[in-house]
Amino acid sequence: MEQESRKRSVSKAVTYRIVVVIMDFSVIYLLTGKIMIAVGFMIISNIYTTIAYFIHERIWNKIQWGLQRKA
Repeated sequence: MEQESRKRSVSKAVTYRIVVVIMDFSVIYLLTGKIMIAVGFMIISNIYTTIAYFIHERIWNKIQWGLQRKA
């Protein structure tokens, strides 16, 4: 069974956040036509979603369901 390296995990997390930032900005800009509103939403959204993701991961770290031991 292959295990993902920390470097790969960090790279995936960073590239995912970049994609989300671009998507957030694009959608809000298309809806409002205002760059500053899109930038503001992008910043606020990424703060609260990052915090929510951290809390979500910490909760899942305490749940044993679905874990399998490596052979």
